[in-house]
Amino acid sequence: MSKKLETSKMSGPHGQLSQFVGEWEGIASTWFEPEVIADQSPMRGSMRLVLGGRFILHEYSGSIDGKPLEGIAIYGYHLELGKFQSAWIDSFHNGTAIMFSDSNKGEDHFSVLGSYAYVTPEVEQQWGWRTEIELLGDDEIRITAYNISPEGDEAKATEVLYRRVH
Repeated sequence: MSKKLETSKMSGPHGQLSQFVGEWEGIASTWFEPEVIADQSPMRGSMRLVLGGRFILHEYSGSIDGKPLEGIAIYGYHLELGKFQSAWIDSFHNGTAIMFSDSNKGEDHFSVLGSYAYVTPEVEQQWGWRTEIELLGDDEIRITAYNISPEGDEAKATEVLYRRVH
């Protein structure tokens, strides 16, 4: 393992990500239109280090509108590019797509931007999706995602407030 990665795991971005490791329970909120919560449901998640601490694997399950929901995200930091990155799949939001996201170069906290295609028989549009993960204390995390319209308007889409249970 490189000295740069070892240093990052001890006192850099990889060390920051390792603080997310644990078993989590909380409430997931979903918005389909600004400032109107469409659903709030319990959520369980597990985050663990993978590949020698290079990445965090986040697996979660819950429901939305009473229907089962499950997802997986991989969080990491690209040392050479100086960017946080993620790959995300979810049984509700993503269909059969994988969303890849990354931060601005040199960002000091986890805030990544990706995009997705909104496709109907009448229209195909590219929308943005920004995800932030905040450690609120030793045992509390907030994961917030924002939809960004093709015109650039941003609105909260989902938020999970987790408490560490193990």
